[in-house]
Amino acid sequence: MAKVKSKWICQNCGYESAGYLGKCPECGSWGSFTEEIQTNLKPQNISPQGIANDTKPSLISDIHIGEEVRVSTNISEFDRILGGGLVQGSLVLIAGDPGIGKSTILLQTSGQLAKNGQKILYVSAEESASQLKLRANRLNIQSDNLYVYPQTNLESIRQQIEEIKPDTIVIDSIQAIYSQSITSSAGSVSQIRECCNILMQIAKTQNITIIIIGHVTKDGNIAGPKILEHMVDTVIYFEGDKYKSYRMLRSMKNRFGNTSEVGIFEMQSQGLVEVKNPNELFLNERSQEAIPGSAIIVTNEGTRPLLVEIQALVGTTPYPTPRRVTNGVDSSRVLQILAVLEKRVGLNLSKQDVYINVMGGIDVDEPSADLGIALAIATCARDVVVDPQTVIIGEIGLSGEIHPVSNLEKRLNEAAASGFKKAIIPYANRNTTHEKIKTVPVKRLIDAITACITP
Repeated sequence: MAKVKSKWICQNCGYESAGYLGKCPECGSWGSFTEEIQTNLKPQNISPQGIANDTKPSLISDIHIGEEVRVSTNISEFDRILGGGLVQGSLVLIAGDPGIGKSTILLQTSGQLAKNGQKILYVSAEESASQLKLRANRLNIQSDNLYVYPQTNLESIRQQIEEIKPDTIVIDSIQAIYSQSITSSAGSVSQIRECCNILMQIAKTQNITIIIIGHVTKDGNIAGPKILEHMVDTVIYFEGDKYKSYRMLRSMKNRFGNTSEVGIFEMQSQGLVEVKNPNELFLNERSQEAIPGSAIIVTNEGTRPLLVEIQALVGTTPYPTPRRVTNGVDSSRVLQILAVLEKRVGLNLSKQDVYINVMGGIDVDEPSADLGIALAIATCARDVVVDPQTVIIGEIGLSGEIHPVSNLEKRLNEAAASGFKKAIIPYANRNTTHEKIKTVPVKRLIDAITACITP
């Protein structure tokens, strides 16, 4: 007879414990343990000869790839982050905050794929068929190739897959799907792991593209075990400011394309609309007058250079400990830049509050933004302005030196297309020039401050 026992599993990281723990020793989260019932069956002794083996290794030179490996979604920004389109037989995970537009973008994608003659199965585990129909009417989606199936049972979903034989499947969402073979409730670590494993087998064996939606925790991480991100082929995060209409899709993992690619959309009444020129979008929010504490950087997101405004505000603090507030950049990186400004430039900020903001709601984590952040802080502290026709590109070392950056030519081309006339670049990149932009190579941070200030 099978023995039944229970175990406690952290829903954030998958850590297992024999009893309940208030705080997870692995990830440090509080109140994340839930009890799961497990049935232990004694494994039978199976000889290697008894294991079914109907496949054999193949030489890589003998493996042939079909012509239609990738399928375009007809949404260029979505195709960009996918590396050119959906790869047949791949498993794609899209995660984001509630209400940010995950279901909307996938319903739009399903409608576009159905127009191309693909058979789509949209599994709605959180909405009824009538609710999904209302959204489809708002998005003007009508197709005879789009099947809607409100279901949470994985076994029933597998049965419909066998009957319909779709080309693409959308699961909305993985946290609401459960398998009868697992005794725990839907959304548990065991359920998510098992359901994702089964979906991956379906995708690989039947050459069906499967897109699953994943919820995120309050910390912004995908809910469920970390192995979920390892199992899938592509991980895409949906980012955006809830107070603005702009949304960004960012590729964090892609086995078939570049990572860190960014697709930009605008949420409108008819759904998510592509933003063809994101640089114009970000620069439109820029003040028309040159003000202290503003600098334009050219960050590289995947294969796309983006022009972004960095704003800094420096003011005397009435408190014993000055505040360091950042939005859109890593706070530890800003603290490092402040230390370099104080030690290598002589800028005393020990009694000054420093606020850093990235306009447009985009998160900038590329090291080439260091120089722009430093110049925004320095110009605000000295009440001078950066030349409004200048872009800033460079990484700062701890000794105040400026390190080279990659893809400088593409960055300069994008800056020239937006009308900029001057670029502060690392001295190591001095051989990279542009006919429409004057490049000013600098070796140290103090040289960059001098070069960017308007006479």
